[in-house]
Amino acid sequence: QVQLVESGGGLVQAGGSLRLSCAASGLTFSAYAMGWFRQAPGKERAFVAAISGRAFSTYYADSVKGRFTISRDNAKNTVYLQMNSLKPEDTAVYYCAASPMMNKLRAGVSDYWGQGTQVTVSS
Repeated sequence: QVQLVESGGGLVQAGGSLRLSCAASGLTFSAYAMGWFRQAPGKERAFVAAISGRAFSTYYADSVKGRFTISRDNAKNTVYLQMNSLKPEDTAVYYCAASPMMNKLRAGVSDYWGQGTQVTVSS
């Protein structure tokens, strides 16, 4: 079965950086668009970034443009989210997502989800 396993979350001070990783198994990785979503306490899960199967296209939420970078290594079946200049409002559980269709991810729908990793940014 498909598994998405996130890692790399933690506690960081405002202005700092973290890199999240998501290792995928059970799917033809390069055939799937991959995305990152986040859910802050008391809020709905929100789109953060997505990357197409062969990394030709990337998309970002306005709130993270210029600070976050999504990338992937198809040889390692892994997608990354480099987060720089972190702000307290970036505090959330971050989820990895996979779908054969990029438009589904951008609409907030995914075929598969990871279990999430906590990112906490202190002020």
